[in-house]
Amino acid sequence: MRVILADDSTLLREGLVRLLLEEGHEVPAAVGDGDALVAAVRDAAAADALPDVVVVDVRMPPTHTDEGLRAALTIRANWPTVGVLVLSQYVEKSYAGELITSAEQRIGYLLKDRVMRVEEFLEALDRVGQGGVALDPEVVRQLLSRTTHTDPLAKLTAREREVLAKMAEGHNNARLAEQLHISPSAVEKHVNSIFDKLALYADGGVNRRVLAVVTYLTT
Repeated sequence: MRVILADDSTLLREGLVRLLLEEGHEVPAAVGDGDALVAAVRDAAAADALPDVVVVDVRMPPTHTDEGLRAALTIRANWPTVGVLVLSQYVEKSYAGELITSAEQRIGYLLKDRVMRVEEFLEALDRVGQGGVALDPEVVRQLLSRTTHTDPLAKLTAREREVLAKMAEGHNNARLAEQLHISPSAVEKHVNSIFDKLALYADGGVNRRVLAVVTYLTT
């Protein structure tokens, strides 16, 4: 897999470069700010060598606010085949919601603590690179902690909310069954019930699973 990195921490950036190279990935560029990231992807596109994934910190120079997010959204808009895995020190709900609603696939959002758990980081990177979604469980938990007074998710049972939380992390039904210790048929029943309660009916070309996750993250 070809990966471009952007993080203003030289120590973390160089550590990730070494890890990815050891895992057999290519790292054509590792930069320290959002503008440099966009430029690196643009150069890669001109050379017909787009990365499979970019890994980017939310907060980078010069203002350390949302430079990484804006760079990620620019990349999604101009090169939609490039996966985006965002790293953040904290759960920043508006950033997570904006990123997730910007695309139906190839998106990830991890807390930086998760990077220290090498296997989990590499699994998330692979999932995004293969066209999936990878959300940190803590991000999902905090996004779900908001009020439910007018929340359509209030219609869901506790188990259905648990299933939807795992869906938002990017897990398929087989993995859901394994993690929740229930049968695949029970998972399918819960998923279909979620679709019904959120009024997400089958329609050609519409990914109900993605819409359910977007509703879950933005309600």
